[in-house]
Amino acid sequence: MKNNLLIWQVAGLTFTAVLGTILHFLYEWTNVLFLAPISAVNESTWEHMKLVFIPSFIFGIIQSFVGKREYKSFWFIKLIGALVGTLLIPILFYTLTGAFGTLSGTVNILIFFVSVILEYLIEFILFNKLKLRFSLNIVCLAILLIILALFLFYTFYPPKLPLFLDPLTNGYGITK
Repeated sequence: MKNNLLIWQVAGLTFTAVLGTILHFLYEWTNVLFLAPISAVNESTWEHMKLVFIPSFIFGIIQSFVGKREYKSFWFIKLIGALVGTLLIPILFYTLTGAFGTLSGTVNILIFFVSVILEYLIEFILFNKLKLRFSLNIVCLAILLIILALFLFYTFYPPKLPLFLDPLTNGYGITK
């Protein structure tokens, strides 16, 4: 993987962007309950965060079969990348909403793509520059699995907080 790191990161960026876009509409298109935990069930900020996290986590699993041995800090870097990409969604959304009021659909789409691009750019930089002598892989993978579990759980049992509020229906979670 080291020799093809740029190719892997571009592939991950593409995979995450395409799958995240599909997952945005998948539940609405199919109305199949078992797809709800991995796809957006409403237009809340939380559900948009899921659209970055789920595909990047899946790609991380794929990538780990090829590159984990070459990078002692593989899951640490993937955790940092996933956190950056996922957390940029609410950071950019609420910052821009606070500054400009209601955002257009185009801006919301750009927020998603900017978040994905920055996630994989930061990972690329860390894969090239970070030289840890120890492995945090088990701990970092466990943290990623906890985050995944939170996305799955809050799909069905979202707290009544603004992050989870669907601005179109004023509902939480699955409203159908």
